[in-house]
Amino acid sequence: MKDVFARLASDFFSTIVFLTLYLITDNVVLATSVAIAGAVAQVIYSRVKGKPLGFMTYASVGLVIVLGSATLLTHDPRFVLAKPAIGHFAIGIIMLKRGWMLRYMPPIVTETVPEYVTIAGYAWAALMFALAAGTIAVASTGDLKLWAFYVSVVLIGAKVAAFAVQYVAFRILVTNRIRAAARA
Repeated sequence: MKDVFARLASDFFSTIVFLTLYLITDNVVLATSVAIAGAVAQVIYSRVKGKPLGFMTYASVGLVIVLGSATLLTHDPRFVLAKPAIGHFAIGIIMLKRGWMLRYMPPIVTETVPEYVTIAGYAWAALMFALAAGTIAVASTGDLKLWAFYVSVVLIGAKVAAFAVQYVAFRILVTNRIRAAARA
């Protein structure tokens, strides 16, 4: 689990830098500039150390450079604020692949209720699309404090809540299926 959080932090390093610096300084240009520099430095550091970077990191860096540059050129923070929406939309598309979630489930779930895992995978895709739409709506307001709240509380909270619901649902489904098989 620790490794997962380390990878997520690496993939979203520039977004974290932007958000933190903006909340401290209230300066979009400074936060955007440092986020772009941090993203480029992250790639250089990893190359020097010989560490491989994943697709998500490259995608994140590319988006930071393109959207950050648009923000700096137009002095409009909405470009950089849209970055998480693009990531959520792309992840949602990937999650539309049938059975993508099976590899992440414990064997008891995949063996007992695989059809529900597929349904849950589609539900996760729908959640990603909804969060992307919400991010675009919040970003379009240009209100950086609202966006910071949405990205740091709503996006994370929605995923934690979805995970909790999924966990409880799978426990109930697996338990009921095992009990029914024992009775038969």
